[in-house]
Amino acid sequence: MVRFRAREADLVRLFGSRRLISTTKTNTITGSAARRRRTTEFTDSLNKGPSFEEFLSGRAAEYTLDPLERARQNAEEAKRLPKWLKVPIPKGQNYHRLKKDVADLKLSTVCEEARCPNIGDCWGGGDKSKATATIMLLGDTCTRGCRFCSVKTNRTPAKPDPMEPENTAEAVSRWGLGYVVLTTVDRDDLPDGGSHHLAETVRKIKEKAPKTLVETLSGDFRGDLDMVDVMARSGLDVYAHNVETVEALTPHVRDRRATYRQSLAVLERAKKTVPSLITKTSLMLGLGETDEQVQQTLKDLRDIGCDVVTFGQYMRPTKRHMKVVEYVTPEKFEYWKKVALDLGFLYCASGPLVRSSYKAGEAFIENVLKNRASQKQAA
Repeated sequence: MVRFRAREADLVRLFGSRRLISTTKTNTITGSAARRRRTTEFTDSLNKGPSFEEFLSGRAAEYTLDPLERARQNAEEAKRLPKWLKVPIPKGQNYHRLKKDVADLKLSTVCEEARCPNIGDCWGGGDKSKATATIMLLGDTCTRGCRFCSVKTNRTPAKPDPMEPENTAEAVSRWGLGYVVLTTVDRDDLPDGGSHHLAETVRKIKEKAPKTLVETLSGDFRGDLDMVDVMARSGLDVYAHNVETVEALTPHVRDRRATYRQSLAVLERAKKTVPSLITKTSLMLGLGETDEQVQQTLKDLRDIGCDVVTFGQYMRPTKRHMKVVEYVTPEKFEYWKKVALDLGFLYCASGPLVRSSYKAGEAFIENVLKNRASQKQAA
């Protein structure tokens, strides 16, 4: 009888990134009659480490991992969240009231779908007029698959609810919000990308709650700038569209149908169509971007007249999504806020837990809009 055991550790030392996968670790062969066993398969793992040839030549010890790849592979570091990223569990009477209203009216919110860490802060408190809920229209399923986003994806999501504009306006009126943010999933399956549905929602809100300021955070409509015009002329107050990250990282972070230049074109067109609109965008930090790339992004945004920019820390929603490369310090977020304001942005919200719609109604944008309205009345 010949008995042998194949250990994975030995094979890793021999073959580097080549890994042995076998469901039978101990095999017994007796004479010419071998027991039947499953086929042993070899697969190459996506390992950035030394190659087999480098092990043979003795150069394996000199191999240096790319610093960004090393950060992504550092599982222990990713588990240790910095103290500034830890938030309390959502609670409070107002939080539960808003949550119930959203469920009763069959609405979706990006606060819940995207697992925003600020949901307790934005929805909590005793005064609904100070709450900020970002309502997600056109369903809860997106036709795109960005690597940072936890929203469900499907090529053929359900048809839009024709009552959604009316129900959304009813919710906003019921809550007594002074400022509301409307966002959407990408609906590449619809000829207009959902622009008319979103525009109708804005108009309904303005009818039922005329004092409420409306911000829309919409997609790029596959680059159809005529649909940008539909949105810009809907009566909204703030036109938001996120570039998400710097140009060099865009193909790796966002769905390939969403390009950096296309996003800039959307923001530029909205401003040209209705010059009085405040245009707004957001960037995530911690994806491996360099200071030079962030600086260039800010310059690109100012070149097209973008008024507001926000910075927040990328947080990995699940293990299926991109890993965090770096946890950016609060001091660095303050630095980028100063840079943005020095470049001429009207307002910049910048912090580890800031999201594009974080407490938007309490921000400077609301004050700017109200000041503009009072100036018009005085004139």
